Amino acid sequence: MHVQDSRWSSAVASGATMSAASGGRPDGTRTTPLRVDAQRNLEHVLRAAREVFGELGYGAPMEDVARRARVGVGTVYRRFPSKDVLVRRIAEEETSRLTEQARAALGQEDEPWSALSRFLRTSVASGAGRLLPPQVLRVGVAEERGLPEHARLPQQRTQPAGELRLVPEERVEDDGGATELLDVVGQLVERARAAGELRPDVSVSDVLLVIATAAPSLPDAAQQAAASARLLDILLEGLRSRPS
Repeated sequence: MHVQDSRWSSAVASGATMSAASGGRPDGTRTTPLRVDAQRNLEHVLRAAREVFGELGYGAPMEDVARRARVGVGTVYRRFPSKDVLVRRIAEEETSRLTEQARAALGQEDEPWSALSRFLRTSVASGAGRLLPPQVLRVGVAEERGLPEHARLPQQRTQPAGELRLVPEERVEDDGGATELLDVVGQLVERARAAGELRPDVSVSDVLLVIATAAPSLPDAAQQAAASARLLDILLEGLRSRPS
């Protein structure tokens, strides 16, 4: 996964200003209904953005999105005045989707481990983990220990060593639904831990990392599904507690 933090907060604020100046909302949506062709173009752009960012990360250029959507790059910018406005739209939609998947697992599975594993399998299959926003998922190289549980989040950045570390959460005024996602996934984690089915050192951070890393982007759909299922089976075994 290649999620990149492209000056997230400041750039989004800039994009919101441009959007307001053009008569739209900060998230790039309009206040008036779109024509049929404009609505169709919007759907193509959003679908293309999910595919491109899922495959290449949020650092992918808008030209790649336009090419995948088969529209001119000017069409993309007319709807989303900066790349960060588009990025935030996609990230918020995927964060919301993961939150709903976590809620469904909580409400429909009585067994704690079944609920957690169902959430992981559903989320990995959807590919939403590849599109989590940078303030939720980051990768770094330095090692940091002794952080309280509530302050631990995975950090996602590309570094030569490729090691993972947990870092303090970056507080942002508008987190795009990240806090809600962490809360619901936290309930799944606590239930499984209290039942003795989850390793005591596993955190919400670890669960989000599983979702991200178990959803590889491969050119062949069948190969991708098989690889995801196999990798997730291995990761789930690593999460489960073992009798002492």
